[in-house]
Amino acid sequence: MDGLTINFIPVIQLTDEQFFQLCQINELIRFERNADGTLLLMPLVGGLTSNRNANLTAQLGMWNRDESLGIAFGSSVGFILPNGAVRSPDGSWLRRDKWDSLTQEQKEGFPPVCPDFVVELRFDTDCLTRLQNKMQEYRDNGARLGWLIDLDTWQVEIYRSGRDVEVLKSPANLSGEDVLPEFVLNLKHIW
Repeated sequence: MDGLTINFIPVIQLTDEQFFQLCQINELIRFERNADGTLLLMPLVGGLTSNRNANLTAQLGMWNRDESLGIAFGSSVGFILPNGAVRSPDGSWLRRDKWDSLTQEQKEGFPPVCPDFVVELRFDTDCLTRLQNKMQEYRDNGARLGWLIDLDTWQVEIYRSGRDVEVLKSPANLSGEDVLPEFVLNLKHIW
């Protein structure tokens, strides 16, 4: 199952704080909020999916271990994008100056900022179009680099600010380019 969209708008429009609280009291449900206010409920993932995601975020975290350039995030964070959507990428990174400009309260909740880098893993049960739209939404809201790694087709779509999407077939690794200087994601344990 890819996800379930629920529309509470005719009854209630959740504020950012109410949505954060809803996520906190329903910790076994992964929520995202679309820009139109509808909620997307995502199923929990299995062991293989979680292992691949852990490998990805471990590599990102090791590259970013001193946190001088920025802050790395795993899949359980929600970001409030400028368009009002709340998204939770499988992995992400935010420049240090953007993180430091947030208040302590904003850091403890869903940070109201779009990450500079996002990555999404697609499994055979995920809707490709939904994830492609999500990647485009990240780019439209300020992400400078994004990777959509399709584990079913061994294909990677690279989203860059102001450029067409580039598609790679079965790459062994991915470069963080100038967004994540000297970061190289080894796909060996992700494929």
